[in-house]
Amino acid sequence: MTKTPARPRGPATPHQDLHSEHGALRGKHPGRGRQPVVKGADLAWLEFEKPDLDRAAAFAHDFGFAVAARTPDALYLRGTLPGPPCVVLRRGTASRFLGPAFRAAERTDLDRLARATGRPVRDLAESGGGRVVDLADPAGFPVRVVHGTEHLPALPEQPPLTLNSGTGRARTNAVQRPPREPARIQRLGHLVLETPHFARALDWYLDTLGLLVSDFLFLDGQRGRGPTMAFLRCDRGGTPVDHHTLALHLSPRTGYVHSAYQVTDLDALAAGGEYLTGRGHRRSWGIGRHVQGSQVFDYWRDPDRLMVEHFADGDLFSSELEPGWAPMSATGLAQWGPPATRDFLGTRPSPALVREVLRALREDNEIDPGRLLGLMKASRR
Repeated sequence: MTKTPARPRGPATPHQDLHSEHGALRGKHPGRGRQPVVKGADLAWLEFEKPDLDRAAAFAHDFGFAVAARTPDALYLRGTLPGPPCVVLRRGTASRFLGPAFRAAERTDLDRLARATGRPVRDLAESGGGRVVDLADPAGFPVRVVHGTEHLPALPEQPPLTLNSGTGRARTNAVQRPPREPARIQRLGHLVLETPHFARALDWYLDTLGLLVSDFLFLDGQRGRGPTMAFLRCDRGGTPVDHHTLALHLSPRTGYVHSAYQVTDLDALAAGGEYLTGRGHRRSWGIGRHVQGSQVFDYWRDPDRLMVEHFADGDLFSSELEPGWAPMSATGLAQWGPPATRDFLGTRPSPALVREVLRALREDNEIDPGRLLGLMKASRR
């Protein structure tokens, strides 16, 4: 029996027209929590461990970060926009992702989280100060929620180029000669995580931190089983925010996929990519323009093979937009650009991948043969 699409709340939007096959079907996931504990304002920073901070600092320079502070056991990286350091690298025995920190809009949000979760509000030991509640999502990732942390002043920006387009003649008697230099990072944009506990993790972020779904992706022929990827943004009411601050997708693996950092424009991104190539670093995928989020992207691997992204010109949504729905496929990731690489998709065969798939099939999670086959097909479509 054909299900009748649910009537959208309010008028149709360009987002729904562009991205939705039928809009949200009646009874399917609404993409927002009913009564979230708090509404997180933004990502504050990401934390990683690195065995070699000198090597990490060299890549950070080439990628376009500025150093906010350094101690014998930690490196604090920042962008040009005012705010706290957006990446914290701690000395450790291996290269690994430790977890994200989200910024609370109000000090009282930390008290509400503490009452709802039984976790204490405590002082941050970092030099920037502030207060924090330490949580863990259903996938096992440590999640910090912070308030009152260090607010660094702005740094000089990498100016955008003045462009002539069509009949628009903004630049006359002048030439374009941008230097080949690192693409100066402006800010942390988003984080992507994979988990076999996708639905539980999704609902936790909606119900605990008040995030909203901008787009759902589903497996071909399995829409009735619900989404397998979600792009989530913060809820700041009528204030437009990034299309996604966090993205989650169903996978046999649990872990970090990539993090993304905004740069000024396409030319900064492209020239910065040439600089990275000249320094011997390896591109994972790019340059192209995404579908969900619309941003121009360029993905790179750091010396420890963690993936990071330069992006520019991303979509901004306010809270009233409803989720889009689209099939999940490798070719559907970009409007233009080279085909998605196996390195980016994480489908390169390896003994470790086989072990993770077998373990996921044995454990109590959302991975079963049907889901696994659908994910494999999506990576080849």
